[in-house]
Amino acid sequence: MKNTVSTLMQQKQSGDKITMLTAYDYTTAKIIDECGVNSILVGDSLGMVMLGYENTLPVTMEDMIHHTAAVTRGAKNSFVVADMPFMSYQISVEDAVKNAGRLIKEGGANAVKLEGGAEVCDRIEAIVNASVPVVAHLGLTPQSVNAFGGFKVQGKNYEKAKKLIDDALKIQKAGACAVVLEGIPAKLAEIITSKLTIPTIGIGAGNGCDGQVLVYQDMLALTTGHTPKFVKKFADVGELMRNGITEYIKETKSGAFPAQEHTYAVDDEIIKKLAEESDNDENC
Repeated sequence: MKNTVSTLMQQKQSGDKITMLTAYDYTTAKIIDECGVNSILVGDSLGMVMLGYENTLPVTMEDMIHHTAAVTRGAKNSFVVADMPFMSYQISVEDAVKNAGRLIKEGGANAVKLEGGAEVCDRIEAIVNASVPVVAHLGLTPQSVNAFGGFKVQGKNYEKAKKLIDDALKIQKAGACAVVLEGIPAKLAEIITSKLTIPTIGIGAGNGCDGQVLVYQDMLALTTGHTPKFVKKFADVGELMRNGITEYIKETKSGAFPAQEHTYAVDDEIIKKLAEESDNDENC
């Protein structure tokens, strides 16, 4: 059954936890979709995990549309949410609506996601009025990495915690259908979740949210280096890939691959005739 804004809302109301993972290509999206994940996020995190940037800031609308279109071709049942990249909605309401529409029309997304609280409520309202569902994003918002001075947990003092609660209520009033809560204390996320009628999706925000999202490369151990505290590695696919690639190199160099079962046959008489013709050509 296709996951929609309505089914996600029903999950919140019934206490059925919402599952969300990132995807950036057709093959991965198809696998995730077939596993029954409720929602797929085509995150601007693709800037780091797919394109090799240091952060999400260089990601363009063209990048997002390209990857979103690939994902939506593979995801038949998951609710596909596409990130609006940096500076695609900050400049004006008109830009926000236009770019949100492109992610739906050209990318095939079911909803768009943008970062920020009260300061983007006019964007959320305008996009929703254009019949595009909006998922909001509060807390550690990666597009604000320079303003934050790095990837830091948010809402750890009273004023900032209170602002996050206020922002959550405002973005809900503006029409957001869900909100991602990233990098905030678990007890604060619980308070926000209890105050909202729309679903909360946590990442580094504890298990009191209505659902969870992870970058699939992180949870499958495809990435190396620093691992955020909130990431659990559910399988070591990275090591499995490294072992497989190493074995491929070994067998190719030794001649063990391709073996006979990996090759196509031809009638010996045809080869004999070709060889005879080749000999005749050489004698001419």
